[in-house]
Amino acid sequence: MDTLEQFVEKFSNAVDFQEAVELNADTDLKALAEWDSLAALGVIIMFDMEYNKAITGADLVACKYLRNIYELIG
Repeated sequence: MDTLEQFVEKFSNAVDFQEAVELNADTDLKALAEWDSLAALGVIIMFDMEYNKAITGADLVACKYLRNIYELIG
């Protein structure tokens, strides 16, 4: 399983931030300007490709912080 730091890097690539953003486990997803349906789709694809795990939009909606998405790895 990836460390949180490795996951954050993959998350950052999946979301494709326009500017450098400081991300950590306590990052509030709603505070991220880029966190929208397209970013969520990128994360869903990342989970499929990197972790061979299917997650849904509903899984992501239930996540408030970045650590909550990391915990979806299982």
